[in-house]
Amino acid sequence: MEIELGLDTFGDVTRGPDGGTLSDAETIRNIVAQAKLADEVGLSFFGVGEHHRHEFAVSSPEIVLAAIASVTKDIRLGTAVTVLSSDDPVRVYERFATLDAVSHGRAEVILGRGSFIESFPLFGYDLHDYEALFEEKLDLFVQLMSERPVTWQGTMRPSLTEADVFPKTENGIAAWVGVGGSPESVVRTARHGLALMLAIIGGSPARFRPYVDLFHRSLASHEKPIAPVGVHSPGHIADTDEQAWDELYPEMAALREKIGRERGWAGGYNRLQFQNEVGPEGAVYAGSPERVARKIADTVRTLGLTRFDLKFANGGLEHNKLMKSIELYGTVVAPRVRELLAGSD
Repeated sequence: MEIELGLDTFGDVTRGPDGGTLSDAETIRNIVAQAKLADEVGLSFFGVGEHHRHEFAVSSPEIVLAAIASVTKDIRLGTAVTVLSSDDPVRVYERFATLDAVSHGRAEVILGRGSFIESFPLFGYDLHDYEALFEEKLDLFVQLMSERPVTWQGTMRPSLTEADVFPKTENGIAAWVGVGGSPESVVRTARHGLALMLAIIGGSPARFRPYVDLFHRSLASHEKPIAPVGVHSPGHIADTDEQAWDELYPEMAALREKIGRERGWAGGYNRLQFQNEVGPEGAVYAGSPERVARKIADTVRTLGLTRFDLKFANGGLEHNKLMKSIELYGTVVAPRVRELLAGSD
């Protein structure tokens, strides 16, 4: 099986060597260095998420990606995700067309509704329109992908008549839709003929197989060509299982506890839950290179994936540990995954 292995970050604000919290600015500069290393070790994709809250430093991923484009050569660059619902499809397309130009055709976009809602009031959108905003704006974005004049009418933004977008790209923009587990979202993605990125952050990855099957059936029913399927999941790699777990657990626990309190999740997050998630049936890909490689290979086989993106930044985990994780992912995990998928072990 051919598989692309990528990385995602939300731009988590990290700690420095002295344990103090880094500035947003230094965190962003570190992200550029992390992407440069990812390119050097041969990874396929680097994604930067969009958020508008204090735990995450990146609110304008395309600017960070443009900086990354200037220090990388081969790795494809995109978002994880772009919150299309609270943005304008015309501006999103033009920003990514610009990124595509400066990166020599390496730009991708992963579009989503966003699991965090801060951007909606920030940009003047009503959360009651959460679903309708995404449906309508995705429809417009897909039409803009033709890079021909578009005439369009909706209810969430002004209509367009023979509107054109610039700059023109050389080969178009690859577009994915990030989906958290809604069958309606899977069908919508297929209806538009876009690639499907499944965000699996808890539970068994195998439970998403029906969504993959639904996606392929929906593509066929809408007479769309076969489209890629990917997975985005959190994880961390170190020399040993115990080292990776001990580094990751306190950061993941602190972040999940905080978000859980905001969202009213029952109970807390403890080490037993964490160990279940890093186990064979969980959605956290943390441990030694061999453990992580085997778990990724199992997920790729089970779901029939074309890409796996590891969300390598989690909470305040220090930059040097993230760099080590990236190095192991590219130099040890990636070739091992390909060996396992080729059936050499």
